[in-house]
Formats: sequence, structure tokens, C-alpha cells
Amino acid sequence: MYMNDDFLLLNETARRLYHDHAVNMPIYDYHCHLPAGQIAADTQFETLTQLWLAGDHYKWRAMRANGVAERYCTGEASDREKFEHWAATVPACLRNPLYHWTHLELKKPFGITDRLLNADTAEGIYRQCNELLGTEAYSARNIMRQWNVKLVCTTEDPLDSLEHHQAIGQSGFEIAVHTAWRPDKAMAVEDPTALNQWIDRLGQLTDTDIKSFDDYIEAIGKRQDYFHRHGCRLSDHGLDRPCAAEYTASDIQTIFLKIRSRQDLSQQEREQFKSAMLVEFGLMNFDRGWAQQFHMGVIRNTNSRQFARLGPDTGFDSIGDFEMALPLARYLDRLASQGKLSKTIFYNINPKDNEVLATILGSFQDGAVPGKMQLGSGWWFLDQMDGMIKQLNALSNLGLLSRFVGMLTDSRSFLSYSRHEYFRRILCNLLGEEVEKGWWPRDMKLLGQMVEDICYHNARGYFDMASD
Repeated sequence: MYMNDDFLLLNETARRLYHDHAVNMPIYDYHCHLPAGQIAADTQFETLTQLWLAGDHYKWRAMRANGVAERYCTGEASDREKFEHWAATVPACLRNPLYHWTHLELKKPFGITDRLLNADTAEGIYRQCNELLGTEAYSARNIMRQWNVKLVCTTEDPLDSLEHHQAIGQSGFEIAVHTAWRPDKAMAVEDPTALNQWIDRLGQLTDTDIKSFDDYIEAIGKRQDYFHRHGCRLSDHGLDRPCAAEYTASDIQTIFLKIRSRQDLSQQEREQFKSAMLVEFGLMNFDRGWAQQFHMGVIRNTNSRQFARLGPDTGFDSIGDFEMALPLARYLDRLASQGKLSKTIFYNINPKDNEVLATILGSFQDGAVPGKMQLGSGWWFLDQMDGMIKQLNALSNLGLLSRFVGMLTDSRSFLSYSRHEYFRRILCNLLGEEVEKGWWPRDMKLLGQMVEDICYHNARGYFDMASD
């Protein structure tokens, strides 16, 4: 049987580590993009397509590469037709991580282990899963329960009302659902019209007459206080690269007034404004005791024609090649020199930057918190076996793997908890292989505790968010 209980576990030590230590650890999913409204409503999905394919740009990219027309990816085709075209694509995904993920997601929660998904099995699998989805046991919340999830942290803009999180909290749902503050739109100077609209809405929400940069920061602080009162303890920032241009307070005030008067900014002014905003966000995060995350290195919306047709997050992004080392070091130093550098996680998307980030982060560990500066798990194009192993090796060689806060889904799908299982199997096999070679002691208590910590305990201790 393909993908049995020992999938990816190639030696006895790996199998013991996984089955005795990793498999039963709860899931602490501290970064995802699940729609909070679906958790609040305990949504039941009508079809597997709605649960599994909607919004999944990983699968859309594979389908396009397999010659599938857009109408079967994001277009007007029926749910059944879209699923059939995905099923027909799966056999072509051999050696792509989607092949593994697909069958892990069918294995749990649907229990399908006797068939591989392809054009011949599509109808039976689609019917079986849809029947299960029609039962209460497969609602959004119950899928989370099946995966032993203890906490999820969704991602919201500072102007979000958080009404769904409030409804979840009031419902008595035992799985903690928090939010992460994602203020990217507050510094998006590339689109001055959208930025000004965002500032206007901010002023209305906070009852602030935003005339100066100081007014702007004060109003943003009010929204962060609002998020804090509703349980938020974590920020998230999506950057193509770190920004650390030199600037003065006068420079930023002048630039802000130009933004508000709809004047064009030079490239230098854009860099200065973004640099100042990142520092201000860092100071806010420290003052409120928040951890902060940075996702860096993506070139977004590379295909202008498809972006115009389909919008963002539809599968037309790529790994970027940006300068990381010097601006990142300067940014962290600006906060550390004031004694205001929060717990920080950096996720990079270009594997060439693993060692660069690991060494820079190591330079800013201060002994205040174990693993304060984190090299985040393999992200987006790197959350596959090779990417995860490279990240684990870089972290191990240049830091402390034992303090790693582990995996996350970074997904909009309730089926993506299988990524935690995938990571745990890869981690246990990596450790097991090296123990079998005699590189590390065969001390199962030591190794088992390390695995359990990486799978759950480290994240639970790192973030100031209740999970039970």
C-alpha cells in the first residue's frame, strides 16, 4: 500500500521518533490564512472542490503546466469538472510535492488509502468525499478537531473588525483562534490611491484627523491596541526585501505630506518611507510584547496579463533574487540599538539566503528568550521535502534546531494540516538517518524530547497566545 504508516520513515530510529513522539503532538498553527468567517460559521462544504481546490494556487499552477484551461482552474467550470481535471493532473505530479500532499490530504481526514487519485478513480473519490462532507463530522471545526489542532492564528489587515474572531470566542469553541496583524497596506506606496484610501479609512475608524506622520503612527497604534485587546500577540509583514534606507524625521514628514497630496514619490523616497514604517512597526511590536514575522523574497504577480484577468494570489508569483544581508542587518540593528527588538521570525523564499539569514539572526540573539530570533520553516515554494531539509540543515549548522518553533500551514485550506504531518515525518527521518550513521547518540529520551519540542512545545512557549 502506498503511503502506509511508515511513509518517509526509512529506518527504525525514524519510525520510533515519529510514532512514539511526533504523531500525537497537537498542532499549534501559528500562521495561516484560513477565513475566520468559515470557522465562526462552522462551514460545511458542499463539494470537495470547494474545500480543496478553491483558492489553491499550488494546484492551479500544476494544472496549467499540464495543459488544463483556465476555466477548470479559476473559471466558470462546475465543481465536478474542476475536480476531474485536477484528478487527471495528479499522475503528472510525480516528484512534485503536490503528489505527496494530495494523498496525505485524502488519507486524513477522509481515510482514503486504497486508491491513488487519477482520472479513473476521480468519480469514486469525489463521491465518497462529498458524502462525508455532508455529515456534521466534516464541518470546518470538526476537521480541525480531527487533526488535534490546539491553536490557529489567521492573518488580518489592521482595519479588520475582528467580528469573526469575537464570534468564535463567544461560541465556546475549544480550539484557540487568534489573529495576526498584517499592516502591509499601511506602507504600500507603490499605489498612492489605494494607500490614501486606506489612510482615510484608518482615520475614520480611529476618529483621528490624520494630517502628519505622527498622526498616522498614532492612529495605527490605536488599531494595534484594538487588536491587542482581542488577543493578538503577533504581527506579520510581507516584503520583497528588507528596507533600511537612511532618513530623518523631517524627511518622513515631508514624504507623508507628499503622499497625502497625491504627489509622485521618487524611488529613494519610497525606500525611506518603507524603512521608517518598518522601524515604527518594530517599536510598536516590542512595546506591546508581540512577536513579529517577516515573509521575504517573493516577486508577486509576474504575469501582468493574468494579474489583470484574475487578480492576486492566483499562482503567478515567483522566487525573487534580492539583496538581503546588509539591509536586514541594518534594520535589526536599528531596533536592537534601542533595546527594542522583539522576538522575530524570518521566512525566506530563496534557498540561497538560508545561511545568510541564519547568521544574521544569530548575531541578534540576546539571551532574553530561548530561540528569540528564528529562521522560519520552509515557506511557499520551499515548503517541500528538499526546501525543508535545507532549512533544517542551515538552522542546525548555524543555530539551535532544538529551539525551532516548527511548521505551519500558511494556507487557506482546512486540509492543509497534512503539512504538519509531512514536516514531522521529514524531521524524524532526517534525525533517524544521522543517528543510524552514528553521528548522534541513540538516546531516545533526548531525541524524543527534541522532536516533541519542535512539533509543539517550542511554539506554544514562544508565542504569548493561550492554546488551552
